[in-house]
This record gives sequence, structure tokens and C-alpha cells, in this order.
Amino acid sequence: MRRGELLVATCPSRQVLQHLTSRWGVLVLLVLETRMHRFSALRRAIGGVSERMLAQTLQSLEGDGLVDRTALDVVPPHVEYRLTPLGLEAAEKVRGLADWIETSLPRILQAQTDRRP
Repeated sequence: MRRGELLVATCPSRQVLQHLTSRWGVLVLLVLETRMHRFSALRRAIGGVSERMLAQTLQSLEGDGLVDRTALDVVPPHVEYRLTPLGLEAAEKVRGLADWIETSLPRILQAQTDRRP
């Protein structure tokens, strides 16, 4: 199999890019980067995400082979999510961008202020 071509409109890599770089996709990867989480813990860790959006994001990342979902046969039943080895690779890349955003935020905010009329 050859590599994807993101600049080609019909390339399936664009869908993966969308899943990875969506606001919630990035945040899920960052939270799961260090350890497994149950759904409710993930939701608490990611401020502002709705239950529906978190579920959709997890399904997309699971479908791309980045997140592993394990349903535990306990009472009450619960589900655990963790990154796959492929997901850990993706999280490492996303972490670099997230770190840059956080450390550059003062300059970004200043640039936004400077450009306002």
C-alpha cells in the first residue's frame, strides 16, 4: 500500500485528518495519551464536550484504528478506552502541536489584538 495524498480531494486520508484534527479528536488523543479512561472520566477531563460529540469522536477514532474500546462484563457495565499503538503515534504528533499552541498563546493573542480594527 502506498501513502495517502492529502491534497487530492478524493483521498481517504482526508477523513482521517478530519477525525484527528477536530477539536474533540485532538483532546481525546491528548487525554488518552497517558492512560486508559472510562467514558465518564474522559468527559470530565475534556471540558465542554457533550456526551453525543464524545461518543461520535470515539467511534471515529476507533474506526480509524487509533482507539481501542473494551466493554467490561461487570455490574454496572462500563467501557474503557485506550489508545492503540497507532493512536499513540498520532497522539505524539498532536502533542507537539498542542504544546506549541499553549506556549505560543501569548503571541497569538497579541497578534489577534493587533489585527482588530
